[in-house]
Amino acid sequence: MSLAIASRFARALADILSSSEAADDAVSKLRAFQELQQSSPEMKSILTSPAVPARKKKAAVKRFADQMGFSPLLCNFLYVLIDHRRTAMLGEILASLEAQLDERRGIVRAYVSSARPLDEGQRKDVESALARATGKQVFGQYDVNDALIGGLVARVGSTVYDGSVRGQLQAMRVRLVRS
Repeated sequence: MSLAIASRFARALADILSSSEAADDAVSKLRAFQELQQSSPEMKSILTSPAVPARKKKAAVKRFADQMGFSPLLCNFLYVLIDHRRTAMLGEILASLEAQLDERRGIVRAYVSSARPLDEGQRKDVESALARATGKQVFGQYDVNDALIGGLVARVGSTVYDGSVRGQLQAMRVRLVRS
């Protein structure tokens, strides 16, 4: 249920953000606010405690928003979250917002694990191969997985592309068992 709620708030904000630059700026500023909320026990307590009146929560948000140069739109969005007691869901809302903005732009995120770090050229090759496979622009997020013998594994949505040595050996084993 919380994902559905987060999705509604994210969709509403995505509908209001007019350009991709405004959307990117909004996401980065909201991410900074979320990091403050998570790293400051005092701010977290103020924003999540039902004992703190909404006007005090809004005053705390306003002070931070003024320092960070938040637009009135972003301030109002945070005020709506306060009014609906959803400030604790900001992380889920941000994840949903990024996913919705990516979908509107025709972008998919690929999570790529490789046996060793990939250089920039290799990353571009992986992203262009995944773009051909998905028919969308691909934004890759990379990490190194020591458990892989070689190659890489990419996950785009619920689809996994296994180009690892371990995956190829497993596929070979299945073929040999069948014959």
